[in-house]
Amino acid sequence: MVGKALGLLVLLGEEPRGASAAEISRRAELPFSTTYRLLGSLARDGFVDYEPDGRRYHLGLRIFQLGQRVSNHHGFAGTAMPVLRRVTAETGEATILSVRDGQHHLTVSKVDGPQIFRVTSDPGHLGSLSTTSVGKVLVAFAEDAERERLLAELPLEQLTAKSVTDRDAFRAEIAQVRRQGYAVMDEENEAGMRAVAVPLLNSQGHAFASLATAVPVFRLGLDELIAHVPLLQEAAAELAARLPQR
Repeated sequence: MVGKALGLLVLLGEEPRGASAAEISRRAELPFSTTYRLLGSLARDGFVDYEPDGRRYHLGLRIFQLGQRVSNHHGFAGTAMPVLRRVTAETGEATILSVRDGQHHLTVSKVDGPQIFRVTSDPGHLGSLSTTSVGKVLVAFAEDAERERLLAELPLEQLTAKSVTDRDAFRAEIAQVRRQGYAVMDEENEAGMRAVAVPLLNSQGHAFASLATAVPVFRLGLDELIAHVPLLQEAAAELAARLPQR
């Protein structure tokens, strides 16, 4: 039952607007009675919030509290944030730190730029590995066996008209990322957005996190964005030396 309850939390984490018990039951492939009972227990302990008006469940503040403790343990708040703020101060754009979570990337820290237009990848966001710059870096600089597994098995999602869904083309792009040391996203994940990312490498040369600058396409061209790579690489090297390496 613990595993089932945790599974419900994972599903709710993928529903920013919340979900009804019936929707969660259907997605979890659990009987409605079991789902309803587990949600009730999770709500009593603060892991889940219930919205009576819409009859929808959301992740509770208890999850946020635990997430903050994980963030602090890994140095994402105390250690990483000053570096991210410094990068944003120099670029004037959003800076994002991500790690790999299975077949997704997980945003762990973000600093928004001073501009009005915000990047929507907030901490806790799970995103595609194949359509984002941070995801491509995490695949390209994974351990050899893991990289080959991801190249063979990773779902290649069609999120925009520019998303790469051909496996041979994706494999070629990852090889290029390894050669050049950075990855770009040019409206493949979200129309109107582009980003560039570099890896945070451990002592074996494998990525345990990735660091990106993200911008709306109307503000920076691709060449202008890539010009930020040396700054990102310098910040990534500093973070790699200071953060715990998973």
